[in-house]
Amino acid sequence: MTKEQLPQWADILKRRLENTPKDDRSDEEKKAEETHLFSRYYTQWKGGGDKDQSYKNIPRFYYRLPAEDEVLLQKLREESRAVFLQRKSRELLDNEELQNLWFLLDKHQVPPMSGEEAMISYEAYLQVAEKAGAKCQKFFTARVYSKLLHSDPYGRISIMQFFNYVMRKVWLHQTRIGLSLYDVAGQGHLRESDLENYILELIPTLPQLDGLEKSFYSFYVCTAVRKFFFFLDPLRTGKIKIQDILACSFLDDLLELRDEELSKESQESNWFSAPSALRVYGQYLNLDKDHNGMLSKEELSRYGTATLTSVFLDRVFQECLTYDGEMDYKTYLDFVLALENRKEPAALQYIFKLLDMDNQGHLNVFSLNYFFRAIQEQMKLHGQEPVTFQDVKDEIFDMVKPKDPYKITLQDLVNSCQGDTVASILIDLNGFWTYENREVLVANDSDNNRGDLDDS
Repeated sequence: MTKEQLPQWADILKRRLENTPKDDRSDEEKKAEETHLFSRYYTQWKGGGDKDQSYKNIPRFYYRLPAEDEVLLQKLREESRAVFLQRKSRELLDNEELQNLWFLLDKHQVPPMSGEEAMISYEAYLQVAEKAGAKCQKFFTARVYSKLLHSDPYGRISIMQFFNYVMRKVWLHQTRIGLSLYDVAGQGHLRESDLENYILELIPTLPQLDGLEKSFYSFYVCTAVRKFFFFLDPLRTGKIKIQDILACSFLDDLLELRDEELSKESQESNWFSAPSALRVYGQYLNLDKDHNGMLSKEELSRYGTATLTSVFLDRVFQECLTYDGEMDYKTYLDFVLALENRKEPAALQYIFKLLDMDNQGHLNVFSLNYFFRAIQEQMKLHGQEPVTFQDVKDEIFDMVKPKDPYKITLQDLVNSCQGDTVASILIDLNGFWTYENREVLVANDSDNNRGDLDDS
């Protein structure tokens, strides 16, 4: 552009500005218009301008949680949840209503009896539904009846089975409400501290725990809570869905301790019983030779039959949470749960993570050889002739039958139902010896059983 043309353009711009009407709007009004225009043009550009107008009527379905500094909103939310749970609790059948339901069912039984069980027909079932009251209506459906209908020639169902079904449903809802009271976040899950509070307040209601000293309560709660989180929180998110707690058998095992006449065998097999908790904690104290409340690798090496390989224990201390190279009671509980439940997927996941040294998501021949060498070394120390790795490797792959013939994944171990055996072969001399001599052990058991029969 030449210098002679510059004044001409300058004059044109000045005149244009002078003729432009002055905008007296405030900055806020200008910003509002800008936002409106941007939203309109952006919606058109995205193709949203032609959407059905009824979409504007979609109700709001997301409400953010109150922030920590929004005290009033938090209190309002807590109060609302409490009122909601109270209303749900009132909708449940109480003991008197359950008794009345039983009397009605017994009164409307239809002969003949099936063995020792009273039966009821669909017509009588509907009659009971009319008299039972509004709270019972949700149980008296055709679907429930059909689920309980088995092989009765008259098309009847067992009164006891139906009543047990109602009792189970009521119990599940009561427990759901009870657990929800400890759900501080109100998101349908419990954090570790929430579940600890629940179990701590449950202890006085369990007669089988009456003998526990109060000084042991914190260790008992820790022992009980770890089982829930070890098996129900495999991703270690720090929270468990209440639905998962209700769906598993752990809560049944815990509440079984209400039975004052629970057999000794049942107590010993129940992780939540006082003898079981004292056993696990006692083992921990016995291993802790320097009495500092923590376990070193050397102390942990005496766990069980003291035949876990040093290579495996090295991996435990590399992968698990430790404090200055030592293990606390909570980490020890995970270790015990994994080794005592090697058939369970959660336990296999724990062990697999330790065996998978390079975090590749699979075990190859090198991984198997690395861990089995420690078994061979232990065999030499005990004066035994080491088994060749090639034989063991072939047996492991034959047992697991992985999708990839050169790699074994966690899913392969779970699908094969041989994961516990593979783990024992690789990490525990006693486990390997048991597997290697399985035929001899079976033969001895058969001889012992035959001897018992001859004696009788």
